[in-house]
Amino acid sequence: MARFGGRLATGLRDVTSDPAALEGEGYWAVAYDFEGRLTCARFDSVRPDPAPPGTAGWLGPDPGSWRSSLDRAAYTAGVRRIREHIAAGEVYQANLCRVMTAPLPDPDRSDIDALTGLLAHGNPAPYAGTIRLPGHGVEIATASPELYLRRRGRTVSSGPIKGTGRTEHDLLEKDHAENVMIVDLVRNDLGRVCATGTVTVPDLCVVEKHPGLVHLVSTVEGELREGAGWGELFGATFPPGSVTGAPKSSALRIIEALETAPRGPYCGAVGWVDADRGEAELAVGIRTFWIDRAEPGRPLLHFGTGAGITWGSDPEREWDETELKAGRLVAIASGTEQAS
Repeated sequence: MARFGGRLATGLRDVTSDPAALEGEGYWAVAYDFEGRLTCARFDSVRPDPAPPGTAGWLGPDPGSWRSSLDRAAYTAGVRRIREHIAAGEVYQANLCRVMTAPLPDPDRSDIDALTGLLAHGNPAPYAGTIRLPGHGVEIATASPELYLRRRGRTVSSGPIKGTGRTEHDLLEKDHAENVMIVDLVRNDLGRVCATGTVTVPDLCVVEKHPGLVHLVSTVEGELREGAGWGELFGATFPPGSVTGAPKSSALRIIEALETAPRGPYCGAVGWVDADRGEAELAVGIRTFWIDRAEPGRPLLHFGTGAGITWGSDPEREWDETELKAGRLVAIASGTEQAS
């Protein structure tokens, strides 16, 4: 099943990794791992259905059982290393991320859709949703605030986030500069697949309020060129620029060297495509949980968090930003924070 935007999709018809299928017909749920694994699932039925309360089907991990792929010392050392790359002229900005993991105590109470319900009540988000395909290794609950791609016919738009603080007053000049830098990257990405002269920036560095924090958000849009479809669009824009860095190729090389765990659905893409209506909404897979059942009877819950690093970054402040982004959601998943 899949749940996005108050709609529930059921009756799995087929699953493919071919993005060209999204140009065909039907309603699809899409999960695109940061490392490149694409899962497109088509469903027979889509109906209005709000997120469930979540309490019955979910027993979260012990709050003290979470472990991070990078601890504070390793993360701050990584920030300093990225600043060295910047000083050497190899990159302007790079995202440094870590993956948090905790064991789930009861396999029978680890329904990812129930976790989506808890997140909907405790941390409402514009691109929240679920994809539950355990037979295909996909169990994702996202409370993403960030738009990766929206399609309405041939019009495509993206909403990169760069700049995070507890309040608007916490945002620094570094945050605005970082946002503009990534907007330029997204413009270039969309320009590879959109008609010449159609890529615009309707909104730049708008402050958006979300539970417990604020973000700087911009909007970039354009018109797909003739003959370009989902394959070309993914090829031009994935992974999302806001969670990689600029230049993207250099940032990806640095990320691979510094991060010690695969990101999986985190920082990838998750959402839906309605091929019949020519509409789609895919979020950047941030504020996202996923379940790993590789070991029978011992499911693991993962959650990713990170920050964009520039020359103006302070290593301790960047660590604190990853804590800010993770704290509320991890508490909800662990059952230690309720909706406010």
